Amino acid sequence: MKSINNKPATSKLAAKFDSQLRDLLMQDLQAFRAKHPKQSNNQETEQRNLSAA
Repeated sequence: MKSINNKPATSKLAAKFDSQLRDLLMQDLQAFRAKHPKQSNNQETEQRNLSAA
């Protein structure tokens, strides 16, 4: 017996693509932050200084 499938195949494919893309981007961001920790911290400090001004 087949289970009822509420989502069309294209919808499932798009959801899978979005999920994989998000995972890949998060991995890239983590790798970038690991290689450039000081640069990330400087940007956060600048943002705090600008909001305080």
